[in-house]
Amino acid sequence: MRNQKLVLFDFDGVIVDGMNEYWNSSLLACEKFLNSNDISIERNLYEEVSDTFKEIRPWVKYGWEMVIIVYEIIKKTNPLNQKNKNDFLFNYHQNCQSILLKNSWVAEDLQKFLNNSRKYQINKDFEKWVQLHKPFYEVLNLIKNAKNKQIKTAIITTKGKIFATRILEKLNIIPELIFGYESGTKVEIASQLSKEHEIIGFLEDRKDTLLEIKKSKITNKIPCFLADWGYLKDTDRINLPNDITLLKLKNIDNLLAI
Repeated sequence: MRNQKLVLFDFDGVIVDGMNEYWNSSLLACEKFLNSNDISIERNLYEEVSDTFKEIRPWVKYGWEMVIIVYEIIKKTNPLNQKNKNDFLFNYHQNCQSILLKNSWVAEDLQKFLNNSRKYQINKDFEKWVQLHKPFYEVLNLIKNAKNKQIKTAIITTKGKIFATRILEKLNIIPELIFGYESGTKVEIASQLSKEHEIIGFLEDRKDTLLEIKKSKITNKIPCFLADWGYLKDTDRINLPNDITLLKLKNIDNLLAI
């Protein structure tokens, strides 16, 4: 029924900080599945996330891009580093496509490699894999408070649904709806959900995604909140449109107060 209230949540960077998991899983995807002679992987790489990777992560839209970034960082010749990262970011999406073309890779295959990497870790040591994610407890409490107020919650993530579900179960968070990258774009999912629900908020840390929501005639009335604690570019907080609210963790209850 259309009057059922619903809040939409992004997952990575909003509900959990998965930076360690992204780095480790992308490294493992390169090591076990990429089969490239251009890279050299040492075990100490898994111990600490590359600063270059951390700084590029806010540009990532799809998981397979992280495999490319890690590949570029650890390749033997002309690796991606602090000195040349700005050149890479200047044409980020074009550079990702160029790397795919140069290596005769397909984005869907790299996504499968990343998924297989996660499945491998889950089967080997589920607890260790889960602990690579650090939850934002303020957001977990918000989801619980929404349930207490009879407000439904939905998770929309570019992660595979199975992986988000396993983490949420471990955190004892059971939203009514979970959508992974397999379900389509976030605008498509929000459009479909808006036909049957009154969406009272969408909490996301990717500014471009919220701008896409606001451009759509179907979803432009959805209240949008940019997660200040997420993976934001330096420019994301500047000149934010009036219809997108920058939300800080300490004020997160404001999302349910609208």
